[in-house]
Amino acid sequence: MPFVSRSDDGAIDGIFEQLQEGTAEEFLSDDNPELVAHLNAPPKVSSVSARQFRLMLRRAGLLDQVKAWVAQQDGETQDAFEYSGTFVKDSPMMASGFAALGFTASAVDAFFLAASKL
Repeated sequence: MPFVSRSDDGAIDGIFEQLQEGTAEEFLSDDNPELVAHLNAPPKVSSVSARQFRLMLRRAGLLDQVKAWVAQQDGETQDAFEYSGTFVKDSPMMASGFAALGFTASAVDAFFLAASKL
């Protein structure tokens, strides 16, 4: 049975075996649904390789649409798409591109999680 800490929005953000004064003072049973959900949550993926990103675009049927969007952007964005070894989910280029495609935040998370498995 662990002690948990919580983020400002009330979500569990840390698990400890022992009481952490001022940080993790809430004690939950091992079968607490919120604790179980936190422990079984998929990992948060913040970046993927260029290979993973492009394969995921292809599998999602988005590669041509993304290439067309990139072709309309400035030179730095075009270079970043062409030559980056890693694609970072929260970068300005990613935010702009996914917004242009109409992706929600949860859809972007799902895209990066799926890409990370390739």
